[in-house]
Amino acid sequence: MRPDKPAAADHVDVDHIAEAARLERTADLYPEDAEQLLLQAAAHLELAGARDRATALYDHLLSSTAPQPPSAPLLIRALKASNLWEYGHEAEARAIIDGVRTAAPREPAPWVIVAEALEAHDELEQAQETFTEAVTLLLPAETEPPYSTHPLLFGRHRVRRLLGADHDAWDALADQVSTASVSLDELHDPKRVWSLGSENPAELRAEIARIQAELGSYREALSRPFPVAILHWPATELTELLAAYPSLSSEYPSHEAHLRTIESSLRELAASGTPNLGIVTGTVPSYEAFAASEGTSPEDSSLLPQYATTLAARGRAEGWPPESGGECWCGSGAAYAECHGAQ
Repeated sequence: MRPDKPAAADHVDVDHIAEAARLERTADLYPEDAEQLLLQAAAHLELAGARDRATALYDHLLSSTAPQPPSAPLLIRALKASNLWEYGHEAEARAIIDGVRTAAPREPAPWVIVAEALEAHDELEQAQETFTEAVTLLLPAETEPPYSTHPLLFGRHRVRRLLGADHDAWDALADQVSTASVSLDELHDPKRVWSLGSENPAELRAEIARIQAELGSYREALSRPFPVAILHWPATELTELLAAYPSLSSEYPSHEAHLRTIESSLRELAASGTPNLGIVTGTVPSYEAFAASEGTSPEDSSLLPQYATTLAARGRAEGWPPESGGECWCGSGAAYAECHGAQ
């Protein structure tokens, strides 16, 4: 599953063409979010079989006519290559994949996409080489692999299992970080496909259970689930917000109290077991545009959590808590452990 796959794509009644059109219209309203919105639109077009139109969107994002220079050009190129190969443009796809590999991106997603494109077209040796290049580059020795790199480890394990390769240190690390209820060796066993043709109900039930386990762990690793996000207003934005809409002062008695509330709310959610927590940063123009799109006044305080959720859905959330040694989310520049993390 690609990281740009729409969450709604699992429902057979989704009109992907209409959803892509809606996302393109929304991108026109929110140019600062256009990249994420148009990537989602392209994914819907691919699911609808309109792959040429998806390629046109990728080209638009990479062109000088895009609303803003792309923040992740190698990711977009990888998605374009994967899409091109699916409708007969193999030579162009291979050329782009070679370019992505040569560029050696420092983010896992482009690597995952190009390696899986190779794997999907039975280029298993090349897929293994690509996964190996990525883990060697992105996973320093003797460190805990970041969550975002797990798909690299799992993909490499899967391809090497198909090739019949013996376990190595990277495969052992993949086993270590996997949270699936079924071992990776079993999940990635090439012989599993044979059991799908079995007439034995017990074997079929066992295979369904394995597939469900694999699908669950794979989605968890590769998708971009919308986090439970708390809205953060920088000091200047909050001052502007309250000057324009004084009734919101009951929500935000002071900026310091606002920051304390964010941290305490996130800690309470974490203590309750809520996963995937994040923080989104608001701006007054963006909030006003959102209120207008909802046909509601910005003074309606019930709009604030909806605004936060929408920002998170557009990929604007920063994970909480920050990584060890990272700066505090509040923007002070201090280490989190010495700022709100110390409270």
